[in-house]
Amino acid sequence: MAEDVSKKRLGRGLAALIGEIDQPSSAQSKPTVTADRMIPIEHVNRNPRNPRRNFAPAELEDLSRSIRQHGVVQPVVVRSAGPERFEIIAGERRWRASQMAGLVEIPVIVRDVDDKTALEIAIVENVQRADLNPLEEAQGYEQLIAQYGYTQNDLGEVIGKSRSHVANSLRLLKLPEQVRSMLAEGELSAGHARAIVSTSDPAALAKRIVDGGLSVRDAEKLAQKDAEQPSDTGGLETKSGRSGDTKDADTVALERSLSDVLGLKVQLAHKGQGGQMRIDYKSLEQLDELCRLLGENR
Repeated sequence: MAEDVSKKRLGRGLAALIGEIDQPSSAQSKPTVTADRMIPIEHVNRNPRNPRRNFAPAELEDLSRSIRQHGVVQPVVVRSAGPERFEIIAGERRWRASQMAGLVEIPVIVRDVDDKTALEIAIVENVQRADLNPLEEAQGYEQLIAQYGYTQNDLGEVIGKSRSHVANSLRLLKLPEQVRSMLAEGELSAGHARAIVSTSDPAALAKRIVDGGLSVRDAEKLAQKDAEQPSDTGGLETKSGRSGDTKDADTVALERSLSDVLGLKVQLAHKGQGGQMRIDYKSLEQLDELCRLLGENR
């Protein structure tokens, strides 16, 4: 019960903590919290759990030039990692650029937090700044789910996003490695990737999109054509009532919309005024999450 209450307070608590990052500590601050300290840059280490992996060299060089001229405007947020050692919570890009600029000291704000909270802050700060590529964002969410037992709804509260946003992000991790690389390198946008994630051959469609410079709308049309190809419907009947018939565009669009909301593959088959809906899940965890979502509306 205490853990459930704690999770409900996460969004507000993290927002307050992040809101304090740029402000000096007051006289009433806890002794474990220190603000606006200058420490030797070699005493700071990166956080191996930081969801951000890619740092564009050109952007780092631009920031380092700014730091040479104006200094580090926003302190790096760290936590203690031993005697005179600190680990970055938020601000690794500033730390890297400061090294490039030749700084021997950097301003830091020290926060006394555990591994879980440090990861939450890193994800929230990067999401708010749009510093994560879509794949890094999804991997960060997956890390919180795997290591700390969060549901998609919990994550939505923590990061200030909808549950469907979290579900759509996590769906990107289902893409083949080749497509995930395109996404991480910016060749594909998240919109492109979401459009093709449930298709029969995402890698082939991704190549067509990149080679042809296609828009997200074009990618959605390709995905729709793929969905309209005759396939095993698992016993479901189509709009005409005969298994194997091509589905109409409205049904395909509705299937995709429901899949995006649930984070699971959804198939519809109309028969007169009624029909069938099939939801595919691949693990008991996905089934539990689906049951929880359906239970919320009882």
